[in-house]
Amino acid sequence: MGAYEDAIRATSKPWARWHVIPADHKWFMRLVVAATVVEALERLDLKLPAISEERAKEFAESRALLVGKTKAKGKAPAGA
Repeated sequence: MGAYEDAIRATSKPWARWHVIPADHKWFMRLVVAATVVEALERLDLKLPAISEERAKEFAESRALLVGKTKAKGKAPAGA
């Protein structure tokens, strides 16, 4: 067990961390993995890129066109 712990300590870096997760109970393991992924994504502090007003208008027109085609086929639009 000592060699295993030494290997984890020696190879885990702030930018590439190891996460040792117990897998005795699958539900708990999945919960810990999901929480770890969420925390990592939140630390990235991602933001949508800024776009011009003209580009935003183009996106709105494209969306309206796509939603119209989806409604014409009798299906609810995705994300609406």
